Amino acid sequence: MSKYPEKSCEIDRLVTHEKLVAAALAGKKSQQRRAGVYGYPGEQFVLESTTFVITDLRVETLRSMTEEDAVNEGYPNLEFYRNLIIKMHPGMEWDDSQEVWVHEFAKVDVD
Repeated sequence: MSKYPEKSCEIDRLVTHEKLVAAALAGKKSQQRRAGVYGYPGEQFVLESTTFVITDLRVETLRSMTEEDAVNEGYPNLEFYRNLIIKMHPGMEWDDSQEVWVHEFAKVDVD
């Protein structure tokens, strides 16, 4: 994993909020932004007995986040996402230059 830094948290902590777990299981969430790396491409994690795989990992600034990204995060739009993140982290201000790790993932097909 030389192109990525060491993990800052375990992959089972990537998607934990009940509503986001439900969105991922329903196919309405395929991205998770975190301040650190929680999983590497090809690594799998399980949500309520459904297996997902990390398909991409990249670093971006919050400025580069689009409306489509917010929807892929499981939210209705970017403004909702921004306001919720600020509310969840008291004292935090939205900093467009903040770098975050974008974890893209998909359900693993079981045939």
